[in-house]
This record gives sequence, C-alpha cells and structure tokens, in this order.
Amino acid sequence: MSLDIRILPSADQTRRVALAGRLDTHTYQALDEKLAPLLAGGVKSLVLDLAELDYISSAGIRSIFKARKALAARGGKVLVVNPQAQIQKVFDVVKAVPLNEIFASVAEADAYLDAMQRKVLQGDDED
Repeated sequence: MSLDIRILPSADQTRRVALAGRLDTHTYQALDEKLAPLLAGGVKSLVLDLAELDYISSAGIRSIFKARKALAARGGKVLVVNPQAQIQKVFDVVKAVPLNEIFASVAEADAYLDAMQRKVLQGDDED
C-alpha cells in the first residue's frame, strides 16, 4: 500500500496535510519531501489529518518528530487530528505526540489554533 499526501488550503501560517494509506519505511521519504518546503517557509502550524492513515511505523513517527523539531525551533507546532484507534495507540505507546497536540477533529484543532493566536495578540504567549 502507498501513502497519499494532500496539502489542503488553510490559513496564512497554517497548513493542513491529509495523509491516507501507510506511513512506513517505504513512504516516509515522500512525506519528508512534501513537508520540506512548508517547514522551510513561513508555516507556523502544521495540522496533520490522519483520518485515512491506516498504519504508521517508527519511520513515520520520525517524520513527525522531524517536523515538530523544525517548527518548534521557531515557536511553531505540529498538531495531529482524526487519528484512527490503531494510530492513536502507537502515539500512546511511544509518546510520539503530546496529548495536548492531538485533536478529535479539524474543528477542534482550529479552535485551539484560534485561541493560541488570540493569546499572542493579547501578549499572553505562555503556551
């Protein structure tokens, strides 16, 4: 099985990336290549929509860590939305993504991003 990567329209400093299929040793490089220009650009938040991701291996986890590290260096975040139960279990076991960065839906992640941006505008940038 392969990995389908779709970069979806979103807010100025946020990009939503929908993944479908398998994120493993055979497909992680394709994800890294698609994310590279986003991570090198002005993206502040990356929302990974995993609703259609069926499988993730340690190579896929490394790709997510790499993206998190790149954005964290400039105060950004990687948020995960819609993980299927088996993907959530992997995150739980390896503690790959902090629980406060996993959301049940895109709407929930958008509300979090809105609140985070309001905090910055109000001068309360503690999160």
